[in-house]
Amino acid sequence: MEKIKLLMQKIMQFLSEAKAELKKVTWPAPKQTAVSTLVVIVISFIMAIYFGIVDFGLAKLVKLILG
Repeated sequence: MEKIKLLMQKIMQFLSEAKAELKKVTWPAPKQTAVSTLVVIVISFIMAIYFGIVDFGLAKLVKLILG
């Protein structure tokens, strides 16, 4: 029973400290989050196209070499 009580105290301490740390966080503005998300999506799309083209080209090259 003592172990459970000690465990609960540790859990409560952890949650209390986590809450205190979250209060210190400087959260981005919604507009900044939206812009950052858009940048990530656009760059991901560009990279996907690039790697798709490279993959297609290398596949054709390997097929040409190996027959």
